[in-house]
Amino acid sequence: MDDIQHLTCRGGETLAYRRVDGEGPTVVWIGGFRSDMEGTKALALDAAARERGWDFVRYDHFAHGKSSGDWRKATVGRWREDAICLIDNLKGPVVVVGSSMGGWVALLLALARPGRMAGLVLINPAQDFTERLMWPGLADHERQAILRDGEIVIVEEGSPGEGLGDYVLTLSMFEESRDWLLLGAPVPIAAPVHILQGRADEVVPWRHATALVERLTGGDVRLDLIEGGDHRLSGPDDLERLIEAVERMRVQAFT
Repeated sequence: MDDIQHLTCRGGETLAYRRVDGEGPTVVWIGGFRSDMEGTKALALDAAARERGWDFVRYDHFAHGKSSGDWRKATVGRWREDAICLIDNLKGPVVVVGSSMGGWVALLLALARPGRMAGLVLINPAQDFTERLMWPGLADHERQAILRDGEIVIVEEGSPGEGLGDYVLTLSMFEESRDWLLLGAPVPIAAPVHILQGRADEVVPWRHATALVERLTGGDVRLDLIEGGDHRLSGPDDLERLIEAVERMRVQAFT
């Protein structure tokens, strides 16, 4: 199936997704903050799925891409709910691939549906990013504006990467995300977890990944620190590494 499909979740909002029919556990792509399912890594996995016969799904978060939703109502909890909605409409085990914020959503999904997880592949995972990375990274006047007005417009003119342009940060997103913080306690995930982390990532520093590894309990954990790797990890070698990591998870699920 090549056309965009839509799944209705809470409140009548619709998730847009694309699917490749194949064999084995379904590989599910969960993108990052303000990224959509047409990004470089998502498309590379789509191509690999067609070539290798994977069952594969990629989708847009609430208020991202082709999915519905008011951005000002977007929260980590809502993105978690929609990932659960998607998984609940698939059959069998899944290998979840989460990039940046999608790594946080993937971890929350694994905690909510442990019996469905065949494995997780996380790319520069940004668990707790609202509290540990984004809020501290804002200028003081920006934090004060959010607290005073409930939101602020962030301008990213000329920034490299995906998801460019002005956007709003809301106080409600920061406050709601505190319900889903992970790094303050053990994270019991029995499925194997493979983390691909760029050492040169300036958005999600590599020590953020080691903090996650210290918290993960219950299953095998592999952390690859990629020398010179940036936040996107979208170069040819990076994409090959990602595809092979997913392939290993699929094979492991069969054994």
